[in-house]
Amino acid sequence: MRRSSAIGSSVPRMDRSNRNTALASAMVEELARSGVRHAVLSPGSRSTPLAVALHRQPEIDLTVIVDERPAGFFALGAAQASGAPVAVLCTSGTAAANLHPAVAEADESAVPLIVLTADRPPELRGIGAGQTIDQIKLYGEAVRWFCEVGNHEADDEGLLHYRYAACRAFAASCREERPGPVHLNVPWREPLAPVPSDGAVTAEDPLALEGRDKRPLTAVAAAPPAPDEFTLSELARHISGAHRGVIIAGRQTDPGLREPLAALAAAALFPILAEPTSQLRMGPHDRSHVVVGYDSLLRSGIFDEEPPDLVLRFGEMPTSKPLRTWLTGSGADQLVVDPTGGWNEPTRRAAAILRFDPASLAAGLAERVERGSSEWASRWTEADWKAHSALEEAIAGLGDVTEPGLQAALAPLYADGGLVYTNSSMPIRDQEVFLPSSEADALFLANRGANGIDGLISSAAGAAHATGRPTVAVTGELGLLHDLGGLAAAADAGAPVRIVVIDNGGGGIFHFLPQRDAMDDAEFDELLATPRGIEAGKAAELFGIPHRRVAHLGELGKALGNETALIEVRTDRHGGPALRESLHDAVRRAVTQ
Repeated sequence: MRRSSAIGSSVPRMDRSNRNTALASAMVEELARSGVRHAVLSPGSRSTPLAVALHRQPEIDLTVIVDERPAGFFALGAAQASGAPVAVLCTSGTAAANLHPAVAEADESAVPLIVLTADRPPELRGIGAGQTIDQIKLYGEAVRWFCEVGNHEADDEGLLHYRYAACRAFAASCREERPGPVHLNVPWREPLAPVPSDGAVTAEDPLALEGRDKRPLTAVAAAPPAPDEFTLSELARHISGAHRGVIIAGRQTDPGLREPLAALAAAALFPILAEPTSQLRMGPHDRSHVVVGYDSLLRSGIFDEEPPDLVLRFGEMPTSKPLRTWLTGSGADQLVVDPTGGWNEPTRRAAAILRFDPASLAAGLAERVERGSSEWASRWTEADWKAHSALEEAIAGLGDVTEPGLQAALAPLYADGGLVYTNSSMPIRDQEVFLPSSEADALFLANRGANGIDGLISSAAGAAHATGRPTVAVTGELGLLHDLGGLAAAADAGAPVRIVVIDNGGGGIFHFLPQRDAMDDAEFDELLATPRGIEAGKAAELFGIPHRRVAHLGELGKALGNETALIEVRTDRHGGPALRESLHDAVRRAVTQ
C-alpha cells in the first residue's frame, strides 16, 4: 500500500492537457468540493485519467492498494469510521467484480461509498477486446445510483456532465434517505496518459471550466428530521403508560446518541440492553441503566414470565438469539428508530418505524416522559450485576485461554479514542455476550450488514487510516485467511492496527449448529470446520508486521503494545459449546438463587 504525497501541494484545479485529463480532473474537483477526503486506488491502465486526477487533487488523500478486494474493504472501513463518503477506483474487467463484496456490505450497512470503475469504450465491448466484461449495472440493486458516465468531449456540456455526475454521486451516497454505495462507470478512449493534445479542451463556459470555486456545482443539504411536538407528545404518552418498557440499543456509529438515550432511560426507568456496537455499553456517559448480560439473563429464564409491554429500539437488531426470541414472543409494541430508510425489523412485529434523528428524538422524549417502574428497572440492573459477577468468577476459574475470557481481558485494554473492529462469526457474538461495560470512550465497528468474515483486516486498516485512531481488530484465523492481502494495508495504515487473531483450528461457530450432531467428525471437519493449520506468524513476517503469541491472557496488554502487530491467541474450538453453556449455567445459578 502506498499513500499519495499530493496533500497540501499546489496544483492546477483542472488539467487541460487533453480531453480525458480535463474530464477526470473536473469530476475529482467536484468530489473534493462536495466533501470527499479519502480515496483508494487499485492501479491499472484504463483508470489512469482518474488516478492521476485523484493523486494531484490536494484535498484528497489517496491510498494505493494493489488488490481490489482489500481496497474495497479498506474504503468501506474508512467510510464507516469517518462517516463520510470514500471513493474507490479500479480499472476495467474483473477488477471491478472484486469490489462487489465491499459494495454488498456497504449496501446492507448503509455506508457511503463512491465506486469508480474505469471501462472500455462501447466500440471495444463484446468483440473479444482484453480486460473487458459487462460492467453496466454490475452491482445490481446494491447501489443507490448507477451512472454510465459515457464518452464526452471536453466542451461545455461534457465538463458540466462530469461535474454533475460527481455531485449527484456524493449526494446519493450520503445525503438522500438511506446512505450507501453508488457506482460511476467511466469509459475512456485513448489517450489514457496525461499527454498534451492541442485544442482538446473546447469549453468556454466558466462554470464548466472552473465550477463554483470552493463550492460544489450542485450541493444537496439533507439530514434526518427532528421530531415534531405532536410526535414527541404521543410517543411520550405511550412510553409513560408502559409498565415493563425496555430500550434495545443495537449497532449504530454515533457516540452522540449516548447522553440523550441515557437520559431517556433515567427518565422512563427503562433498562438499556446494549450491545457493544451501539456505543452505549462502553463510554463516559451515565451507564446506570445499561444492561450488559441480557443474553445470559434471558437464557436463565428469569424474565420469561415478565415480557416487556413496550420496546424502543435504536440501531439495528442485536445478534443475540435469546433476545430476539424474547421480543418476538412478548407481543409488545415495538417502536423502531431508523433514520436512514432501512427496514431492519426481523421480528416483523414493529408497530412503527420512526424516521427521525435518534439523538433529537431521545432528548425530546426524556423531557416529556413520566417516570416508570423503579422495581422493573432495578430487577434488570441487579440481575445484571449478579450476572457480571458470576461470569467474572467463572471465566477466572477456567484457567486456560478461552474465547469468552479473551473478550473479558480485552475490555480494560480499550482506551479513549481507540477503534475496535470485530469480525463476524464467533468473535462478534462473544463480544456481545462477554464484553463487560467500562468508561472507555472507544468506537466499536463491525461489518454486520452482509455478515461476511472477509475484508475485516482491510476494513480495520481503512478505519485507522481515515481517522488516525489506534485500532484493535479481532478476527478468527479463517478471517485472516480470507483477507491476507489486508495485512499490507494494515502495515502502512498510518495508525497502529493491532490484529488479534483467534486460532482455534477451524470454524468454531459451526459447532453450535445442528450439522455438528448430524455429521461424523471427518465429514464435519472437511466440509464445515475446515481446519487449515495457518501459521499466522509467517503471514505477519511476509508483510513486515511483528508477531506475538499470547499463552496467558495476562500477557495481552503487553502484546498489544502501541504499534501495528499481529497477536495470536490459540484456543480449542471443540469444547466451545460446552464451555459457553457452563458460563450461562453460572449466571443461571447466580440469578435464580
